[in-house]
Amino acid sequence: MSKASSQPVNMAGKTVLVTGASSGIGMAAAIRLASMGARVLPVGRSLSRTAEVSGIVGSEPLVADFASLAQVEHLADRVLASCDQLDVLVLNAGAAFPRREVTEDGYEATFQVNHLAPFLLAMRLRALLESTARTSPVRVIVTSALGHKVARLRMDDLEWEKRPWLAGWFQYNTTKLMNLLFTRELARRWPVGIEPNCFHPGVVDTRFGMRSRAWRASHALLRGWKLRPEQGAAPLVHLAAHAEVAGMRGAYFSQMEANAKVHPLADDLRVAADLWEHSAKLLGVPAGHGEVR
Repeated sequence: MSKASSQPVNMAGKTVLVTGASSGIGMAAAIRLASMGARVLPVGRSLSRTAEVSGIVGSEPLVADFASLAQVEHLADRVLASCDQLDVLVLNAGAAFPRREVTEDGYEATFQVNHLAPFLLAMRLRALLESTARTSPVRVIVTSALGHKVARLRMDDLEWEKRPWLAGWFQYNTTKLMNLLFTRELARRWPVGIEPNCFHPGVVDTRFGMRSRAWRASHALLRGWKLRPEQGAAPLVHLAAHAEVAGMRGAYFSQMEANAKVHPLADDLRVAADLWEHSAKLLGVPAGHGEVR
C-alpha cells in the first residue's frame, strides 16, 4: 500500500486515549474520532484548553505534564480506574526546548517528554491494552516526524550532555527517531493483537516549538506549505479508524504514505532493543521479552 484511502471502521463503543489533545493535530484528531462515535479521552498539559476539548467530545479532561513522571503515573492510574477497555492509544504529546532543560525527574526535558513519558504510559497501560486485544485488535499510534531522518542518536549521549545544543533541533529530531524505534520494538515485544504504527503529520500550522527563535524562523520559511491541524491529523485518524491498516505493525507513514523511507537506524534491531532496555531500566519497569532477529 502506498497511498492510504479506505472506509473507516465502526468506532462506536471504542475508547480512544489521545495525548497532546489540547491543541494542534491532537485536538483535531480527538474531535474527529469523537464525531465518528468513539469515546475519546483527551489528555493535555493545560487544564483550560483540555477542558475545552473535553466539552466538545463529551468527556472529562485528563491533565498531565509529561515533564513530570509522577503526573504520567497519575494519568495511568486514572485511566485504569475509569476504563475497562482501551481500543486506541495515541501517543501524540511532544515538545521542543530552545535551551537544554532538566526535568524534576533529572532527565533532559526533550528526551523525557518525547520518549520516556510515552514509554512509561504505554507500559502502565499494557495490561489494559492486552485485555482489550483479547476480543478486538488494539491500535497504538505514535507521532514521529520527518526530521527523524537527520537524527544523531548516540546511546552514550541520549540526553545531549556531550554535544552543542543548537536550539535543540537535533535532539528533537533524535527523539522522533526514538519514537519510531519504540514503535517497532513494541511490535516485536507485544502480542499480535496490539498493532503499533507511527507517522509524520507534515508541516502543520500550530504553536509547536514557538518558544524558540530558530523554530519560528524555520516555520516562517515554510508558511506557504503548512497544513491546517485537521489535515495534519488525517494520518492519525486513518491509523486509528480505518480498516485498510488492520494487521499492520511497526509501519511508518509519512503523512498518508505507508512504509515511507526512514533513517537507517530505524531498521537496526539491536539499536531498537538497546534503547528499549535502557529506557525500561531508567523507568524501573519490566522490559519484557524481545527476540532480536
